[in-house]
Amino acid sequence: MAQEDLKAEQELAAIRALLIETYGIEGDISPLPGEHDLNYRVRAQDGEQYLLKLHAPGDADELDMQVAVLDHLAKTAVDLPVSRPVPGRAGASTVKAMVRGERTARLLTWLPGDIWAKSASRGLTSAETLGHLLGQLDQSLKGFAHAGTKRVYAWDIGRADMHLNHVGLIDGDDKREAVRAIFERFASSVRPSLESCLRQVIHNDANDYNVLLDDEGRVSGLLDFGDMVETWRVVEIAVAAAYALIGTADAVGTIAALAGAYHRANPISEAETALIFDLVRTRYAVSMCMAAKQIRDNPENTYLLVSQEDVWRELQRLERENRAIAIARIRDACGFAPIAHAASVVRWLEQNAHDFSAIVKPSVAKPKVAVFDFSASSPEAAQWAALDATAAEALIAARIREQNADYGIGLYGEDRAIYQGDAYETATAGERRSVHLGVDIFAPALEPVHAPFAGKVAFLHDDAVAFGFGPTVLLEHVTDAGDIFWTLYGHLSRETMAKLTVGQPIATGESFASLGATQENGNWAPHLHFQLVTDHLGLEGRMFGVGVRDQWQVWHEVSPDPSVVLGLPVPASVIVAREKDFLVRERHRRIGRSLSIAYSTAPLKIVGGEGAHLIDEDGTRWLDMVNNVCHVGHCHPRVVKAAQMQMEKLNTNSRYLHDSLVEYSRRLAAQFPDPLNVCFFVNSGSEANDLALRLARAYTGNRDVITVDHAYHGHLSSMIDVSPYKFAGKGGEGRPAHVQVAEMPDLYRGRYRYGDVDAGRKYAEDVRNQVLALAANGRRPALFFSEGILGTGGQLTLPEGYLHEAYAHVRAAGGLCLADEVQVGFGRVGSHMWAHQTQGVIPDIATMGKPIGNGHPMAAVVTTEAIAASFANGMEYFNTFGGNPVSAEIGLAVLDVIRDERLMHHCRVVGDRLMDGARALAKRHAIIGDVRGYGLFNGIELVRSRETQEPAASALDFVIAEMKRKHRILLSSEGPHHNVLKVKPPAPFSAEDCDHFLNALDETLGRLNH
Repeated sequence: MAQEDLKAEQELAAIRALLIETYGIEGDISPLPGEHDLNYRVRAQDGEQYLLKLHAPGDADELDMQVAVLDHLAKTAVDLPVSRPVPGRAGASTVKAMVRGERTARLLTWLPGDIWAKSASRGLTSAETLGHLLGQLDQSLKGFAHAGTKRVYAWDIGRADMHLNHVGLIDGDDKREAVRAIFERFASSVRPSLESCLRQVIHNDANDYNVLLDDEGRVSGLLDFGDMVETWRVVEIAVAAAYALIGTADAVGTIAALAGAYHRANPISEAETALIFDLVRTRYAVSMCMAAKQIRDNPENTYLLVSQEDVWRELQRLERENRAIAIARIRDACGFAPIAHAASVVRWLEQNAHDFSAIVKPSVAKPKVAVFDFSASSPEAAQWAALDATAAEALIAARIREQNADYGIGLYGEDRAIYQGDAYETATAGERRSVHLGVDIFAPALEPVHAPFAGKVAFLHDDAVAFGFGPTVLLEHVTDAGDIFWTLYGHLSRETMAKLTVGQPIATGESFASLGATQENGNWAPHLHFQLVTDHLGLEGRMFGVGVRDQWQVWHEVSPDPSVVLGLPVPASVIVAREKDFLVRERHRRIGRSLSIAYSTAPLKIVGGEGAHLIDEDGTRWLDMVNNVCHVGHCHPRVVKAAQMQMEKLNTNSRYLHDSLVEYSRRLAAQFPDPLNVCFFVNSGSEANDLALRLARAYTGNRDVITVDHAYHGHLSSMIDVSPYKFAGKGGEGRPAHVQVAEMPDLYRGRYRYGDVDAGRKYAEDVRNQVLALAANGRRPALFFSEGILGTGGQLTLPEGYLHEAYAHVRAAGGLCLADEVQVGFGRVGSHMWAHQTQGVIPDIATMGKPIGNGHPMAAVVTTEAIAASFANGMEYFNTFGGNPVSAEIGLAVLDVIRDERLMHHCRVVGDRLMDGARALAKRHAIIGDVRGYGLFNGIELVRSRETQEPAASALDFVIAEMKRKHRILLSSEGPHHNVLKVKPPAPFSAEDCDHFLNALDETLGRLNH
């Protein structure tokens, strides 16, 4: 055996002995890389893994610091993915060991994952999860103090100015100049700003070899606390971001994602967000100085030269970024306004708009404006792109004349394909500026331009390049609050530039410029580019006129919508379409998180609908099998036309006389038997049920309610009270004292099941029990709530005779009975217009919503004259929007379509086809326990065993996900056990749609069986 091999084996033998004697652990040992310490992976015989560290002699405080911090985290942050100390048999965290001299041994738990630098899974999720981890870590370290962290440490970028003397060691003039400029900015601006920021102990070295990732790219561990230092907290983010961005497509996006995730776990200040970008650059500058010094001391270390190439490449990339935009993006990621004063400027503009002067043609009080669409999605996009400036000028002028308009406009927020050339590229590869930041005003060359409000000339620039801005002026303005902003005027005449000087005051309405001709305005058809600017990004007169679509939330604060200044009679802006990830983020920020998102792991962005299909932003058609709201089909042309025609005439409240309201009430009441002939109109099913409860209490003088278990009747407080689905579920407050809950009549898994011909009467006995419970306390019911098919109960059809018996018990006690048709009405059940009619009963009150307006927010209550009369007790009932003319016309159109397209019969035929097909599938797939429903309101219940009826909720989750992923069919679950496949498509759902669904379900269930 070679001497070297013998020595290595002796070392391993010594380590094995150490592990057995000190920790009682036997296993395989593998050496790991280490700069100063010896590191070993230990695979114990019991399957556990450990990291053994043998520390070289050195700074005792530093080692004690590392021991102390892991002890601290073991007590304060037990869930953080950091190594945990494994004490020896004697209870000590460290022991002495003789391996290559005397060393200090520590045994730590092993962390799973791949090193970030070598992981193929790293991406934006990696940066986000690292930011979150570091935020949690620093929260836990706020109370940690140790003498070792108070050192003056060269790798503490909070002391970066100590490296100024080493800049001369860096090879290359360009590198030295870049690093020197960063340090000078640090000393003059960054370091003073840090003084107002939080200081604490931080990890300080979340580099790409100290972070572990799992297979999905999520951070699974953080290593090596040897660089800890007490410094400014924000340094933690900057150090981690400097490594996280290496090799990414969007460097600033990565910094922002990491900072935003840190902020959500450990909120930082606006002052800290403003420093992160500069501190990342500072980390690179420190790294280059440290490497230069080490190379001077150890010139043979060629690895340092190679590693610094990454640093220089990334620093150069950051130097190409616009600093102001970078800071704005980081602010945005942390939930702060990208431009702090932008909202204040817009408010000032809105409050003072009545005093503004028109920018062109101020003598025309109400100008007629021709609107042009230059967007990339315009039907004329190719035509505009093919025109030269002269031809474009001629076509624009012709269209303005054709419309007898005073001038034309191009819109703010348009994503245009006409901006070509390198000038529109950004520092991110493949990313271009393409979204218009201003409004174009098309008029002949030399048309005078007027100042909308007073200001002074701030910047003048002649962008004399093809397709540039040409002569450009920025006027500076100050709000009453002292906020400075600018208005930008591009494509002017050179005559304009000759008569203006910087600092020159410009009065409101003053004609200070004129439009340039094609040959002087950047080779465009004559027009004014008018733009608001809250931050000129350090560009001054060279300010951009086009922004980045994927960063629009930042750019529209840099340059807000100028419509407020122009005050035109037509829209001058468009909504910028955004990616789904951004829309989810904004929903979470701006809309209550209790509003869920369908298919949240892979949400859909729906932009259109037709019949039984929804259409996403890519044009993909999705078969919609859960939308009973658009009952007669998405965007039915008759319903759309009815709404448009009435909206063009009038929409007002129901206090005025209107034929449509009276006609609709007549038509709707005609769908019910006597004595249900009085209508009330509201805006949602929840409102309808709330009003029904008020009617019942007014008529009976009672307050108590009986409801069916697991029912849902609306989101108003009064309806949550009568909805066990809500009050008995997560976040609910339990059953209110005035509510009695009757047993859910479930023929599949309830007490009385299929085949029991008396099940309806038996289940109704529990309604009687609730009546008796009230009577025992001297109370009587006001109202019994029930659907004709129990939706949230799991699409349960009611046993024969159930409502007949239940109604009888309630009415005998002086109560009223309500049929909730919000989900199941308007012919969906196929055999009848209303689901309660399948039970052969007439309720005292019926409520409708969802399908009544085919997606328009409207609802209704129908009741008897006697009940309605009891409500007219002196307190006026009024609903501002209920029964408005537009809603009435829509309601009439829906009734017309149901009648003329024979949709009730269609629901029966296709519904029978669907249930027959599903029952046939049940013969091949034992997981189908029950198929039930009427018409196109169906439930397919999945069970693990037909004998035990164990719910197969996870299997249903798989089915729903796969039907969406593979077959483009949208479904959802229902029922107390979340194991019922809910089927309630728009009524135009065809036989072909039905067969597609059945075939897809067969294929998907077949994969479940393997």
